[in-house]
Amino acid sequence: MAILVRLDDKLHERRMTLTELAARVDITVANLSILKTGKAKAIRFSTLEAICVALDCQPGDLLLYQHDDTHPNP
Repeated sequence: MAILVRLDDKLHERRMTLTELAARVDITVANLSILKTGKAKAIRFSTLEAICVALDCQPGDLLLYQHDDTHPNP
């Protein structure tokens, strides 16, 4: 996976549970868990914005691009 989700790190920094964040963002814990584990295929900008507001952070604090050598560049 080329995009790493660092939601767990930010939750730990903010001393917030996944359940608490889910309530603040108005998203199910199951969907938030899918995002947290990196299994999500997409995220809506409105959801990303709500997470950033709740955690007082920037999108770059949550998402990290890591070059994936298994997919060569064209």
